[in-house]
Amino acid sequence: ATLRSSENTRHFWASRSVDGESGTSFSRGARGTIFAQVYRPTAAMVYESEIQFTLDTICPWTYLAKRRLDRALEQIPSDAPVRFSVKYLPYQLYPEASQAGEDKYEWYKKSKYDDSEEKMKMYTTLMSAYGATEGIEYKFGGTVANTLQAHRLIQHFQEVKGVEVADKIVKSLYRQYFEEEKHPSSSDTLLRAATEAGVPESEAQAFIGDEDEGLMDVKMLIREQAGNGIDSVPYIVIEGKRRDLTLVGAKEVEEYVKALIQVIKESG
Repeated sequence: ATLRSSENTRHFWASRSVDGESGTSFSRGARGTIFAQVYRPTAAMVYESEIQFTLDTICPWTYLAKRRLDRALEQIPSDAPVRFSVKYLPYQLYPEASQAGEDKYEWYKKSKYDDSEEKMKMYTTLMSAYGATEGIEYKFGGTVANTLQAHRLIQHFQEVKGVEVADKIVKSLYRQYFEEEKHPSSSDTLLRAATEAGVPESEAQAFIGDEDEGLMDVKMLIREQAGNGIDSVPYIVIEGKRRDLTLVGAKEVEEYVKALIQVIKESG
């Protein structure tokens, strides 16, 4: 059954017997009463699972998936025997887009909906409804443009500052583009994302100003993703001790929770 709350998730752990996969052992008292003893996994017992999250910062479905995955991760108990961390990988939906870009609304209408205002309004209504369920206020003005420099920023600071800083950068880039109608990869957008994530302004400016630093590495990662058969985003791979679980597209929170718990069950 799908678990929908942290209470249910915790109950999951409190109801299993010790068999190499559990968090509970049982002992029998003098009158035959069975007592449950919940143990806490030690550091040596904790399995580190990397979640590879392939994204493009101008994909509305990927923004939705990130919010839902974040909610799912919040439902996993802090004392679970698996510790999850998210690593972001780059993908470009429209690599041919220019850095200057063009009007987002008109571009979507022409390239996706046959220049039909009616179809475009159906799309904006649908995405607005989906976004509202996750606290996202999608807006459809602004500029659609090449995202290579945004990916370069994410990958660099993920490498030198860690996953928490990268996560904050990704959140800022999504919010700026989808909710504030900012350019997806302008210097101003990138600088704001970096400083909001705690990167010193001078350090962020120096990196953003050198547009070649790390560029070849990002392009190589994008080619690797394509070589792995990825042709759409979001594309999420949850590393497991026995097997990896792959989820393509923006799944419901419950589906992410189910996958995370499956990895936990198989970590023993």
